Amino acid sequence: MAAVRRIVVGVHGSLGSLQALRRAAEEARERRVPLVPVIAWVPPGGDLAERRHPSPYLRKIWTDAARERLMKAFEAGLGGLPDDVRIAPCVARGETGPVLVDLADQPGDLLVIGTGRRSPVSRALHKSVGRYCLAHAKCPVLAVPPSALMDEMSRGFPWSRHRHVPVPDIPDLSED
Repeated sequence: MAAVRRIVVGVHGSLGSLQALRRAAEEARERRVPLVPVIAWVPPGGDLAERRHPSPYLRKIWTDAARERLMKAFEAGLGGLPDDVRIAPCVARGETGPVLVDLADQPGDLLVIGTGRRSPVSRALHKSVGRYCLAHAKCPVLAVPPSALMDEMSRGFPWSRHRHVPVPDIPDLSED
């Protein structure tokens, strides 16, 4: 197997993608290779609606918004851009799975994706990016599972669903 030359990671701000970003940054740091964080976007209403009535102004707004989400993900996941890793951010238009697979097509690429629990409704409404990448990638794929805390948070705290904790009355201490 060829040596890893760059790490491509899908980022959109979810807990799973933040976990993948942290792991990808660690891999890039250890291997001393560039990190390519990717955020993909599709216009509101889909590509077909936007192609019927194209607007360069709106495309710029959508691209800038995606770039801002990517930077916020770095803030949330790593506390900002790391100084010790070369970063080549990519903002691309398209569905996330195909964008990631198309971008991570070089010899020596490693694609890092986040995984996690999805509700039955989410599974019915949205395609699985992880499954798409695992099925179509031409390079190794590192699927990062959620941490135990993230897994617990995504399901809700068990005690909060089964036990009602009464809130005590707080006396009014204001003076009349």
